[in-house]
Amino acid sequence: MSSLLQGVNLYLIGMMGAGKTTVGQLLAKHLGYGFLDTDSVITQSAGRSINQLFAEEGEAAFRQLESDVLAQVCAYTRLTIATGGGIILRTENWSYLHHGLVVWLDVPVELLYTRLAEDTTRPLLQDADPQGKLRSLLEQRTPLYSQADLKITVREEQTPEDIANRVIEAIPSVLKPQVSQ
Repeated sequence: MSSLLQGVNLYLIGMMGAGKTTVGQLLAKHLGYGFLDTDSVITQSAGRSINQLFAEEGEAAFRQLESDVLAQVCAYTRLTIATGGGIILRTENWSYLHHGLVVWLDVPVELLYTRLAEDTTRPLLQDADPQGKLRSLLEQRTPLYSQADLKITVREEQTPEDIANRVIEAIPSVLKPQVSQ
């Protein structure tokens, strides 16, 4: 499979709680790729949590950091990259994402809510109605997420390994075969 990809990066997009980091680590291992989580890179370089960044500098400043990190990582190859859920909101980010293969982990709102119910680290969920907020975010973002090369619909009973295997199986369907000279 990695020879078929020819070093092209895999970018995982989707809502918070979709499993991008967990599935991304499994994909990287399977492909012999490196793994990066853009949120982790941001918190390490800023020396602050995403909650702190949102509180102290606002969402716009966070989104700029996210774009800066993406611009840097797209220069590398052989990476599986878990992105933040809102990375698709900025048009400039798509120019970076399209350097690789974009995989959308599409998870129903009810499952996202179950996964995130106890998570206090998500600034966008600090809301009186977190499930309603998730639904509204997903509705806004779906047209953008659907620009991905691959859409993997996640069901509750699937393990991260199942999902990673589905991604691996689906990759050949979106790669153009190389014509030998």
